[in-house]
Parts: sequence; C-alpha cells; structure tokens
Amino acid sequence: MPQPDSYSRYSSSRKVRALVKGIQGHKRWNEALAKAPDQEAMLDLLQQASDKIGLGLSRRELAETPPLRDWLWFKKNSPLFTIGSQEFGPY
Repeated sequence: MPQPDSYSRYSSSRKVRALVKGIQGHKRWNEALAKAPDQEAMLDLLQQASDKIGLGLSRRELAETPPLRDWLWFKKNSPLFTIGSQEFGPY
C-alpha cells in the first residue's frame, strides 16, 4: 500500500493515469461506474477509488482531467453515434 504522501508530487494527469490503471479491468469498479445514474454518482465512485488508492484527487481534478472528463461527458450526453447501430447493406 502506498504511503499517504507518495503521490503528492504527481501532476493531476499522472494521478488520473494511476487511477485508471488501478481500476482498469476491475469488475466491481467497472460495473459500478457503468450503473452510475449520472455524472455526480460517477464522481462519487471515482473519488472513492482515488481515496482508496491514496491519490488525493479532488472532484475538480477528476472532472477536468482526461480520460475521466470524457467518461463523465458521455455519461451526461448521448454519444454522437454508436458503432454497430446500423446495418451496412448486403455483403
């Protein structure tokens, strides 16, 4: 387990990369984020994950740093298109 200040000198983007790496492929976190009803619920979950790992990310850092910023945007908005949503004719 990292020491409480072990990430204190990291930039926000580096902390977010560590968070993404920490939750990547983790079934519980992925399911919880997918089922979150809105951006605020996702931010709550991401803040919990950050705190658990000891990254100390603020809600603002979580909301403004890619790729989490993009995840939150897609939770609020519908994607412009979905791959596989149309038939492309006979092959």
